[in-house]
Amino acid sequence: MNRSNLELSVGAFVLLGIAAVVWFAVQASTGAAIGGSTYEVNARFTNIGGLKAGSQVFIAGVPVGRVERIDLDSQYAAVVRLHVRKDVNLPTDTIASIKTSGLIGDKYIALAPGADSKNLAPGGTITDTESAVDLESLISRFAFGNVSSSPSPSSSAPK
Repeated sequence: MNRSNLELSVGAFVLLGIAAVVWFAVQASTGAAIGGSTYEVNARFTNIGGLKAGSQVFIAGVPVGRVERIDLDSQYAAVVRLHVRKDVNLPTDTIASIKTSGLIGDKYIALAPGADSKNLAPGGTITDTESAVDLESLISRFAFGNVSSSPSPSSSAPK
């Protein structure tokens, strides 16, 4: 009887541990680990190049928010809705850039706060943005676009 109580206790402890791991995984994937309360800020980009909802937002390498949603406006620009921690005040001249972690890693948004004394209001829009670099077109331009049309050595010989 004593052995079955021990096995039951160990089983309950293992189940509790698995439930805790699942709960933390769900919290991390929804962005709840960023902080309690957030406010919404929009950023307008001409090209988001693979950025997805759920991507992280960083200032100086520190995670301060998440991409909540991406929409297309009437001028065919991508409007990215960011949720930023309440304790992070963004000046009106903040610059938002889409970066890539590593060569082919995930996309994220890097914010560079400006020096303006006025802060963005909740729901405000960051208009100073740097779109994603299209690595594919950059490589193709380098490989095929910069080929010079110099004559071959055999055609430049005197006849």
